[in-house]
Amino acid sequence: MISQRLRQLRLARGLSLEALAAAIGGAVTKQALSKYEQGTARPSPVVLNRLAEALGVKAAYLLSEPDIEVQFIAYRKGSALAKGEQARVEALVAESLGMRVRLQELLGHTEEVSLPVQSLEVHKGDDVEDAADKLRSEWQLGRDPIGNLTDVLEHHFVHVLEIKAGEKFDGISAVAYDSEHRARAAAVVSRKGVPGGRRRLSLGHELGHLLLDISEDVDQERAAFRFGAALLAPADVLIREVGRRRAFIQPEELLLLKRRFGLSLQALLFRLKDLSIITDAYNRQWCIDINRLGWRKEEPMELPAEQPQWMREGVLRALAEGLVGKDEAEAMLAERVDMELPLPIIERRAFMKLPLEERRRLLAEQAEKLAEHYAQDTEWRDVEGGDLVEY
Repeated sequence: MISQRLRQLRLARGLSLEALAAAIGGAVTKQALSKYEQGTARPSPVVLNRLAEALGVKAAYLLSEPDIEVQFIAYRKGSALAKGEQARVEALVAESLGMRVRLQELLGHTEEVSLPVQSLEVHKGDDVEDAADKLRSEWQLGRDPIGNLTDVLEHHFVHVLEIKAGEKFDGISAVAYDSEHRARAAAVVSRKGVPGGRRRLSLGHELGHLLLDISEDVDQERAAFRFGAALLAPADVLIREVGRRRAFIQPEELLLLKRRFGLSLQALLFRLKDLSIITDAYNRQWCIDINRLGWRKEEPMELPAEQPQWMREGVLRALAEGLVGKDEAEAMLAERVDMELPLPIIERRAFMKLPLEERRRLLAEQAEKLAEHYAQDTEWRDVEGGDLVEY
């Protein structure tokens, strides 16, 4: 339905109605575009093609009906994101999730995603620890620190999305449902440019919003953050590393723990405080020192940001297997794809374009040549009919 597609794509591209009207050369007014989005009017074929070109999609895509419904779980409490920016973010996430669900289907991943969406109950703070342990068990992650959280999430079809947004945007989570309200995929979204350690916790935090069923008397933001930290640094493992109680921790030890668990210094200290390994007073003193040293925004030994790979790998596989064309692959990745097809594929496509009689003649010639080859080459008979040798 063009009304839904048009509005979603326009918002995802960050275009106002006026800007889109200008992008199609003034073929129609912004009032006409508004009617298209409301479903009270339809564009002519000429205008439809111009809209598709301006939005970077095929005209057929504009006419198609969305296969999924995207439900957004949570913005962080106190988020000051403007309504227009919020609409752009949601449209961009919905478009990205739609492409990923389509790619899942093309690659044969048609089953319902096994995600306990908002079903891990949290009635008190310590329940978060149990929820993180339960997810680790269900996903068979063991107890060791998670080397690459992004890979783990994408393996379970929780797609990791990075978007360009202002500093007022921290993150959001979303679930894509099909027409039978089955969860087909989910997304945890972060802002581009966030340091690696902070970004890992942000992804864990959004995953917490996605999976936890938090009681009203529990602070939702704190519970989600604690879930992310508990997932990355399980209590028993962290206690084994640093001890049950500590009165003093050297900066060098914190930096080693940062590298091991993939958490920022500030997140590590808060985690140690949550587990009562250090006192509130000692954590506050460290916070003062972090401010004094200028580490609040830029810590030493910053971790590299994990890069999502699932989409690129999936698109390249789909392209290589002929499941999508080059144009669609480039649209999915929003970049040019330079990929040379193997010679046999090129030859096979050229062969299939020949008239039927010509194809039959060539096949008969090849069959005759193969028959002559096997008649002269008797070595294959020895392999096929030789004695069995036991080793």
